[in-house]
Amino acid sequence: MAKIFQIPVVYICENNLFGLGTFCARAAANTKYYTRCEYIPGICIDGMDVLAVREGIKFAIDYAQSGNGPIIAECVTYRYFGHSMSDPGTSYRKREDIEETREKETASKSTRII
Repeated sequence: MAKIFQIPVVYICENNLFGLGTFCARAAANTKYYTRCEYIPGICIDGMDVLAVREGIKFAIDYAQSGNGPIIAECVTYRYFGHSMSDPGTSYRKREDIEETREKETASKSTRII
């Protein structure tokens, strides 16, 4: 309906790479969620970079408000902890994977020029 009526809306999908108890690639055939809508365009944003999120959302808002209709913004991030109190987050991934991701993210932040 949003596309039919060209409603200026920004849909945001937070993709933290995990569902409840599994890695997203095990639950979805297409994990590029921003591409899954046939008629609404989408963009993918590095959700781990606050400046990239700011600029990506600014682009999406400008796009929608310029009369182009709706747009989807997928913010790809990483969930370091379990999904809830009943999900420790360690049955479907190793602690080493979590630490490796944390170290890579810290290293990449120290090399970014702001």
